[in-house]
Amino acid sequence: MDEEALKSEMTPHQARIVIADYNPAWPSWFAWDRARILEALGDLALAIEHVGSTSVPGLSAKPIIDILLEVEDSADESYVPALEAQGYELRIREPDWLEHRLLRRRAEPHDVNVHVFSQNHAAKEIARMLNFRDWLRTHEDDRSRYAATKRELSTREWRYVQDYADAKTTVIEEILTKAHP
Repeated sequence: MDEEALKSEMTPHQARIVIADYNPAWPSWFAWDRARILEALGDLALAIEHVGSTSVPGLSAKPIIDILLEVEDSADESYVPALEAQGYELRIREPDWLEHRLLRRRAEPHDVNVHVFSQNHAAKEIARMLNFRDWLRTHEDDRSRYAATKRELSTREWRYVQDYADAKTTVIEEILTKAHP
């Protein structure tokens, strides 16, 4: 299989989704990776944000740090070698969805997914991710509802992790509607 196909194929998930109680170390783990990314990319990194459930104090989550990295042009993968030198591996290339790239690092002390978007091409998605995070940080009722949804979904078996993520869409959209009607 060629590299292009490998980067875009979905790998079946061989284990249950693990949802962990909130870990107060998650923000420091993000800071550790943020420093590595900033060191590797310098001014190429237009923004580096902690997103996803691990970025919300008190929210249970899959114990993987999600990072939003904004660059000038995510399709121009000139940033990839510098990140690979820091231990991140390009795993997903989605030219049809906002030129999204995903790099991951699976190693101690923690696992990381770096979601790379172009600032100008993905402004709506970036705002959506940050709005959802910020809303959950300040609205305990929706944070609890989202946590309950994730815990219930984690009891099911999923062929792909993306299927689990897609199953959360309804509750995410309902919360986002409240966040920005």
